[in-house]
Amino acid sequence: MEFEEYLKVKKIDSAAFKKADQTRFLEWESIFQTMHPDSFTAQKKFLINDIRRRYLLDNEPEPVKS
Repeated sequence: MEFEEYLKVKKIDSAAFKKADQTRFLEWESIFQTMHPDSFTAQKKFLINDIRRRYLLDNEPEPVKS
């Protein structure tokens, strides 16, 4: 799993996160590559929640049914 895919699963907008806090984004991306996603989640659990609140991924709009 790639880091940006992981962020999407966690409902974090990776583009907004990277743009606003590039240092932390690159640090986390580097750490993520060295461990299992579950371990990363356990290590960063409370920080992930804070980042999610700041950079919440908008749900894609559902297709309009005619």
